[in-house]
Amino acid sequence: MKTIELEYDIVVIGGGTGGPMAAVKAKEKNPKLRVLLLDKANVKRSGAISMGMDGLNNAVIPGHATPEQYTKEITVANDGIVDQKGVYAYAANSFAMIEELDKWGIKFEKDETGDYAVRKVHHIGSYVLPMPEGHHMKRVLYRQLKKARVEITNRVVATRLLTGAGGEITGVMGFDCRTADFYVIKAKAVVICTGAAGRLGLPASGYMFGTYENPTNTGEGHVMAYHAGAELTNLECFQINPLIKDYNGPACAYVTGPFGGYTSNNAGERFIECDYWSGQMMMEFFNELEGGKGPVFLKLDHLAEETISEIEHILHTNERPSRGRFHEGRGTDYRKAMIEMHISEIGFCSGHSASGIWTNERGECSIPGLYAAGDCASIPHNYMLGAFVYGKFCGENAADYVAGASDPRIDQDRVQIERERVAAPLSRSEGPTPFQVEYKTRRVVNDYLQPPKVTRKMEIGLQRFDEIREDLDHMVAADPHELMRAMEAHTIRDCAELAARSSLFRTESRWGLYHLCVDHPEKDDANWFCHTNVTSDANGNARFRKREVEPYVVELNDQEKAAYQRLRVASPATAKAA
Repeated sequence: MKTIELEYDIVVIGGGTGGPMAAVKAKEKNPKLRVLLLDKANVKRSGAISMGMDGLNNAVIPGHATPEQYTKEITVANDGIVDQKGVYAYAANSFAMIEELDKWGIKFEKDETGDYAVRKVHHIGSYVLPMPEGHHMKRVLYRQLKKARVEITNRVVATRLLTGAGGEITGVMGFDCRTADFYVIKAKAVVICTGAAGRLGLPASGYMFGTYENPTNTGEGHVMAYHAGAELTNLECFQINPLIKDYNGPACAYVTGPFGGYTSNNAGERFIECDYWSGQMMMEFFNELEGGKGPVFLKLDHLAEETISEIEHILHTNERPSRGRFHEGRGTDYRKAMIEMHISEIGFCSGHSASGIWTNERGECSIPGLYAAGDCASIPHNYMLGAFVYGKFCGENAADYVAGASDPRIDQDRVQIERERVAAPLSRSEGPTPFQVEYKTRRVVNDYLQPPKVTRKMEIGLQRFDEIREDLDHMVAADPHELMRAMEAHTIRDCAELAARSSLFRTESRWGLYHLCVDHPEKDDANWFCHTNVTSDANGNARFRKREVEPYVVELNDQEKAAYQRLRVASPATAKAA
């Protein structure tokens, strides 16, 4: 394992959605900057949008919605615990980003007048913008990277950040997953765009990589930020989504809703008014699934042929093109019967919940020189378009920051410690494999962390995660590719521990199914209307604190605040009484 030393002004980690945008915008802000985009795969086909995307879930377009409406929607969906400045900053810059992406060649659905064909799913405003030809996303982004002359290094797995005496960012370390060469990269600023912690829980299908989120995203960004001393927030707010049973993709009542599809119980009855994903929606889903009216289904069989054909074009050609083959193999057809749904494994993902590396409305993290965008950052429900917008914020603000930053100095002792940690599995001839350790960790996650949460189960889970540390110390890797899996096993274990400790810290129930605690079943606004932030202390232990919710920039009335408590379809008797 030889050591390769490099130096840049800005290093962007992650070549999926937010990363390319951050790199391009940093170069546009100052073309003289040395900007490196680092990816553990290949940026031409990496990240959650590797196969494209079927639409924008949160397009704030004039004439269809306002930034104020969107900010209200996201505030309500997250039980009021949001940094509204961050949400509003996204919403106010959403349309400009759509227009720029449109000019780059990304194709959005438009009506006969040339206006964007926005559809309604949310309570307040309309934000869903289909992308029937969204499979070309990565090609468009790659052209922009080359045009901006961003340097790209593929197949390098980032493992730890380097910091200076004042806690500021000084670089990043990692290794090549094909040669095992160790990288030490000096940098004045780092932008983390590593996506969700998608391989945390184990899918019900049993396939280790059959996760809802992109399975290559294991939470590296979360863990790097944590070990560098940055704050993470609301990690007890798990991501849990509705899935097609045994298929690692969304059931997409969210996508089909504007066409007349909906989520139903086993009698074909609609039981929730709004299919917009939230913890409360998942609570209603869970209650129906477990309350004698399950399984839960996606119902499309009442729709016209031309409508179903349009839905199939959107769902089966973008993002997850294997979906059509799955239905064909299973013998299921939207036209003939309802499609069984289920609940996903847990994960960290701000795109669909509210957990991640803490950032403000500028994309800045809690330590100087560190920025984060996309599903690993804390801006809630930001989805793909939010990753683009915050990628832009991070790139531009990092460019401003490095203009006044001094040259970074590297702590060689830390470099040596990390080099030895990374190389260790290659030096062993026997021991558990990365796949065995990972499976064991994720099995424990499912057994002890999956909601409804129980205090004693969480405590047992933490004991098991401590025991898995010993497995990690004996893990063996046969080659550089297995070494990548070994480092991912470290990351998954760290994320699992943080998930458990965060869940124990917040002693109430909140966010519907996301943080449903059997021992603390009630919401406790008096004590817990706050963010819960965690960071690593000098000994590597988790340290928690409550962070106040910043004053709102958009106020809500009582009717709006209670919108998500009215998700269940009212029975005739209930409706009459109301």
